[in-house]
Amino acid sequence: MSWAPTASLPTLRLRAELLAAARQFFAQRGVLEVDTPALVRHAVTDLHIHSAQVQLPGHAAPLFLHSSPEYAMKRLLAAGSGDIYQIAHVFRGQETGRLHNAEFTLIEWYRCGYLLPQLMQEVAQLAHLLLGMPLDAPVETLSYSEVFQRGLGWAPLTAGEASLRAQAIAHQLEPQLAARCGRDELLDWLMGSVLGPRLGVNALCFVQLYPASQAALARLDDEDPRLARRFELYYRGVELANGFEELTDAAEQRARFEADREQRLRRGLPAPQVDQALLDALAAGMPAVSGVALGFDRLVMLRTGAPDISAVLAFPLERA
Repeated sequence: MSWAPTASLPTLRLRAELLAAARQFFAQRGVLEVDTPALVRHAVTDLHIHSAQVQLPGHAAPLFLHSSPEYAMKRLLAAGSGDIYQIAHVFRGQETGRLHNAEFTLIEWYRCGYLLPQLMQEVAQLAHLLLGMPLDAPVETLSYSEVFQRGLGWAPLTAGEASLRAQAIAHQLEPQLAARCGRDELLDWLMGSVLGPRLGVNALCFVQLYPASQAALARLDDEDPRLARRFELYYRGVELANGFEELTDAAEQRARFEADREQRLRRGLPAPQVDQALLDALAAGMPAVSGVALGFDRLVMLRTGAPDISAVLAFPLERA
C-alpha cells in the first residue's frame, strides 16, 4: 500500500504525545513558543548545509526552505522576545541514510543569560523526558579533545592534516575523497563515522568545546580562543542536538559568513548572499543567549527502537 503511512499508528500517536510533553516542558519554564516562516529569502552559507530553492509563481527572486529557524528566532531575540522555542519542519538537501530525511522536525530553543552548562542540563532534562528516562538520569560530558584522545589516541587541535587524512583512510574513507577533504572535513568525518557511533552507549553524552574552526554561530572561549563554546549531544551513537553560546558580534558573524562563501566558491558550490537582516539584528543588540536544536525524529527513533528514521515518519520523502 504505497499510499499508507510508513510509521505505525501507535508511533504517530507517540509522536503527538511527545510533542505535547515538550510544549508542557517549556510552558512550565516560561519559555514562549514562536512560529517563524519556513519560506525565507536567504539560503545559509554553511559549507555542509544545502538549502532547498523554491521558485514561487509571481515572485521574481528565488526563495528557500529554511534549514533551521535560527536566523528568524535571533531576530525575535534582538527585538526583545525573551526565552523562546519553536517546533519546526526544516529542509536540507544531499542528506540521505537511515538517520536522514530531507524534511525533518527540530525543537529549537534559546535561553537568555544561560551559559553552556546550564543549557546542557536543560537539554538533558528534555531528552530524558522524551526518551522515557528519569529527568536526573546520569549524563556523561567530554571535551571534543577528550573524545579524540580516547578513541584515536591523538589531539585534534594539533594533529596535522596529513595524519588526519591517513587516519580517515585507515578507517575506510575512500582515498580519492580523503584527498579532496580539508582539515575540518576530515575531523567531521572521523567524528561522524568513527567516534560518534561509540558515544552515549549507556547514557546521554555531551561533547563540548569544539575547535574554533568549527564554531559556526558559536562564540569563542574567552580562556582559550582555539575553542568554540559549542556542544553536541549523542545517545546510542546518534547525534541528537547541536548547541551554542551564541555569537552576538555582527562584524565577526559577517566575517564568518564571507569565509563560508569563499569556501563554497572554491568548491564550485552556490555562494548565497549573507542574511543582512540577521546581521542588522545582531548589530542592534541581541542579548547574551545560548541556543540549541534537537532532532525530534531521531529521538523518536531511539525511543521506539526503530532501525531507520523513515519508520517514525508518516510520509518520508519517497512517499511524500
